Amino acid sequence: MAKLSTAELIDAFKELTLLELSDFVKEFEEVFDVTAAAPAAVVAAAPGAAAPAAVEEQDEFDVVLESAGDKKIQVIKVVREVVSGLGLKEAKELVEAAPKALLEKVDKEAAEAAKEKLEAAGAKIAIK
Repeated sequence: MAKLSTAELIDAFKELTLLELSDFVKEFEEVFDVTAAAPAAVVAAAPGAAAPAAVEEQDEFDVVLESAGDKKIQVIKVVREVVSGLGLKEAKELVEAAPKALLEKVDKEAAEAAKEKLEAAGAKIAIK
């Protein structure tokens, strides 16, 4: 097989659909036992050097139920309202398994709204 240059590979990838490219990445990861995820940036500051000035603002939050409090039934009802697709049994199990994440990677407004509803029902909530 002829060796392709980087430019030729890029041109070949440009012709693929996103689904085809995604399948290629998965297969590449399996064959070579690697991950295509970008590594976390490691910043090693020299002694006396200033810390990085700009810190990215968090835009995804997790809503964690710390405890149901005294009004467990009301909390279960609100959990069913906040977390879509839960039946009564699932919501009860989720509340009894506290501390437990109820919502993951939601925007700030949704996290605050869920926290407000759950705290009004008597639950203790943490947003991370």
